[in-house]
Amino acid sequence: MSDRPLSRIVYFNGELIPESEAKISIYDSALMFGDMVFEMTRSFNKIQFKLREHIERLYAGLKILRIPLELSPEEMEQAVYQTIEANEPLMAADDEHRIMIDVSRGLLGIYQDVVGVRKGPNVIIADFPLRWTVAGMGSLFDAGINAVITSQRAIPGSLLDPKIKNRSRIHYLMANIETSAVEGDNNWALLLDPDGFVAEGTGDNFFIVKDGVVITPEGRNILRGISRHYVLHTLCPQLGLRGVEANIESYDVLTADEAFMTGTPFCMLPVTSLNGLPIGNGRIGPVFTRLLNAWSENVGLNIQEQIKRWERPATADGSAVPTPYQFRAKKK
Repeated sequence: MSDRPLSRIVYFNGELIPESEAKISIYDSALMFGDMVFEMTRSFNKIQFKLREHIERLYAGLKILRIPLELSPEEMEQAVYQTIEANEPLMAADDEHRIMIDVSRGLLGIYQDVVGVRKGPNVIIADFPLRWTVAGMGSLFDAGINAVITSQRAIPGSLLDPKIKNRSRIHYLMANIETSAVEGDNNWALLLDPDGFVAEGTGDNFFIVKDGVVITPEGRNILRGISRHYVLHTLCPQLGLRGVEANIESYDVLTADEAFMTGTPFCMLPVTSLNGLPIGNGRIGPVFTRLLNAWSENVGLNIQEQIKRWERPATADGSAVPTPYQFRAKKK
């Protein structure tokens, strides 16, 4: 008999159980209100990257949303490693662990007496292959993204603080659906804030480069990404580049020398056009390349080549593989 698990294992409220058995109640506040904080992490060479920073941001959200979780950050970190260990036998040798931590408030008060349903917050930690998320993105390192400014605006911090990584993200979905109707390939949504300044993508942060300066929107109306912080406060100083936060308008993007997105799964992807108009010369920029190469060197693998190796073909009907950033591909 083999000890190799037949299916992925998730951490669910203190137990390691089969993925198919991890379920929360229909009366959970997450279902009713999107009342859940979450984090997603990735590994490099099977070693988790910035896990502690992700957990610290998770607990900041729990504190602000007043979700009473007894599990300490240290215990959460250990639970992540337990989940990774349980799933490593199912992982391909060249794959990476993408961890998803979800914490919901649990049952709403009026449903507290439902028989047989657990009360209190729910903690779910899932581990699945990173290649699932980034498959289809390899070509973007060569072609670049066309950022599409959508009519759907970012929700400002004065209404719903985007610095808390929460599941109330219908505005992201609506922006992706709108972007999916745009002709052409490689279209990703870019949201403006209510004042008309560039805010963020639907799960990624945005940067421009102008005269050698790396510029990203102020952290007011955005999720302050872990990858964004790494570019600003580790890679830029490492390379002697100036990195700043500033209000950015679409004019600034179109007159920039280059642009790019950052996000945990793919780290960095170039943005070569905005609404179909070229940014700079419309090609991958040298600053982007320097930053990505430095990141690759720091983690001991070629990030771009790893994702390209995971490229998978289009679906049977010829459309591209949907991703969390592109809601659906437009049929040819």
